[in-house]
Amino acid sequence: MIVLVSLVLFVLGMVLAAVGSRLAGRCATWCFALCGFPLWVVSGTVASLCIALPQLMLAFLASGLSITSLAVGAALAGAAADIGLVLAVCLLRRQVDVLRGEFIRKCLLLLAACLVLLLFVRDGLLSYTGVGLLMALFVLFVLENIVYQRRFIYGEGLERDTLLSARAGSAPAGGLRGADDGTVRFPAMSIVNSLRNLGGVLLGGALLVAGAYALVIASVTFANLTGTIQALWAATFLSLGFSLPLLAEAFQHPLGSVWKRFAERCRIYPPAAFPMHILNAAILNITLVLPIASLMYRKRLPVGEQFRSYELPACVLMALVLLVPAACKRRLYRWQGAACLGIYLIYLAAVLLAPRAGA
Repeated sequence: MIVLVSLVLFVLGMVLAAVGSRLAGRCATWCFALCGFPLWVVSGTVASLCIALPQLMLAFLASGLSITSLAVGAALAGAAADIGLVLAVCLLRRQVDVLRGEFIRKCLLLLAACLVLLLFVRDGLLSYTGVGLLMALFVLFVLENIVYQRRFIYGEGLERDTLLSARAGSAPAGGLRGADDGTVRFPAMSIVNSLRNLGGVLLGGALLVAGAYALVIASVTFANLTGTIQALWAATFLSLGFSLPLLAEAFQHPLGSVWKRFAERCRIYPPAAFPMHILNAAILNITLVLPIASLMYRKRLPVGEQFRSYELPACVLMALVLLVPAACKRRLYRWQGAACLGIYLIYLAAVLLAPRAGA
């Protein structure tokens, strides 16, 4: 009976986390725009950060409850799933257009974050210096996002340089030159719409908290019932579950018309920017989720042997697979998606067949 209840709780938590994060992210984006923030600031901050909300909330709750394996696993396994599963599917199934310079910078940020973890995890504990460096990389990520978005929107010397299946045309120049302050414009800004979106933020946040808490309880229960380490559940069911909504978008919403309509209504970025936002999510999982978990834990955050042996090497290998052809050949290839997917499947098999102690 307890297994059935835990399974229902797990599935319910996934649904609530997916719905809550999308709803809160869309309404928060609208609220920031309504407050007068420029479009390039909203696009570079809120729209980029909201995609990592499920992992962030789960790590926040798990570390507060001293369940550090789930907190670290949600971040590192989530980053591996974002690149090795979702981004790989995008490269294999969709026509991907990304700006070369932006893509290379994001891959370098991901490699730098992994390098910080490899260097500053001593005796299985993440040092405070490492946490500080990760937070510095997060600040660098946000600043780079804002600068890029402003250059793109206003056409400040940013040339279109696609990496794979180049499309005709170029990046829009001077997208908002006609606006006097560069803020987001909506056709109707009323008290009713403002209260509706503010309520959407609160409702989405409540659903997200409830879903994350349900996932923590269900994962701990499954680990105790099966006698397995908690990191195993974070690396498999949690990371795969968080990837399902993103995979649905990568596969053109095979989950059905209901989720498709909801996802499109709550979209906070253009469809063409989806692959880049997946890479952003992987970076945020390491540079934002881990420092938040460390601050919430209030001590040096334990990073188990499994994470150092499996998740980090997998992320480094996949980042190099993406980076090297983009830097040398000035394009992306579909084989890179197959390579990343292969690395992820090997990593998943290693986690399932040979889990490491101390996670």
